[in-house]
Amino acid sequence: MESKFSIEDALSKLWNKLDGWLDAIILKLPNIVMAILIMVLFYFIARGIRKLLRKFLLNRISQQSIQDIIARFVFLAVILIGFFVALGVLELDKVLTSILAGAGVVGLAIGLALQGTLSNTFGGLILSFMPKINIDDFIESDGIKGFVSEISLRNVVVRQPDNNYVVIPNSKFIDGPFKNYSISDRSRIVVNCGVGYESSLQQVEDLVVKIIGENFPQKKSEEVEFFFTEFGDSSINFMVRFWIDMKGAKQEHAARHEAVKLIKSHFDEKDINIPFPIRTLDFGKNTLNMNTIKGES
Repeated sequence: MESKFSIEDALSKLWNKLDGWLDAIILKLPNIVMAILIMVLFYFIARGIRKLLRKFLLNRISQQSIQDIIARFVFLAVILIGFFVALGVLELDKVLTSILAGAGVVGLAIGLALQGTLSNTFGGLILSFMPKINIDDFIESDGIKGFVSEISLRNVVVRQPDNNYVVIPNSKFIDGPFKNYSISDRSRIVVNCGVGYESSLQQVEDLVVKIIGENFPQKKSEEVEFFFTEFGDSSINFMVRFWIDMKGAKQEHAARHEAVKLIKSHFDEKDINIPFPIRTLDFGKNTLNMNTIKGES
């Protein structure tokens, strides 16, 4: 015998179900209130930590965008901890376990899919805390020279002296070496030249050391260094090394420019020859006889 559908029975079962839920809510009411209080508490804790980070730690990072991202990340991390604590108070351990398992799987998938992007992101965070590179520093990386104009979570932007911009991915920048000219106030440069074989080498050395030392003052533990380097085709070559104030390529070019002019003018005064390359053409037996050619024609 088939049972007939009864509206009264359905409403009764529904009421019993709702009644059971109501009883469960009433029993869990203290836990719900405690969970809400925990979430509110962790919200204010997150705000406080974010404020402290901005005040004492993030001011070391020159890029405002990176400061905002780190502050937001820390804020969300604290809120997430509060959420997990609230779930524990509500005794939703199974839900918490499922959420953590799902987050792990999703995080692994995202990490594999965005491996290059995440590498650049973490590289940007590392560069932001590195004391060896800052905005407006003059650097050289992989043959690229210029001023650092931006450090973001993805790349480093370098403004070259010709006002062109080069974008270098953070992962490549971190993995490779780079030179920062702006870290030290003083740098040593080299000027190369040559004199004729008839010149007095001691006179040349004394004169160059004297004029460079007078025009480019050397500080304590610094000195003008002079070395003859080789017997060239037309000259005896030398180099002179000395220290200058330098935080960029322009200062280096200006100092070398001034040193070349000084050496040339003083060599002219002392009649010291700076020879140019000479090539002698020797035809030997292959001398061209124009008379023979005319006779044959």
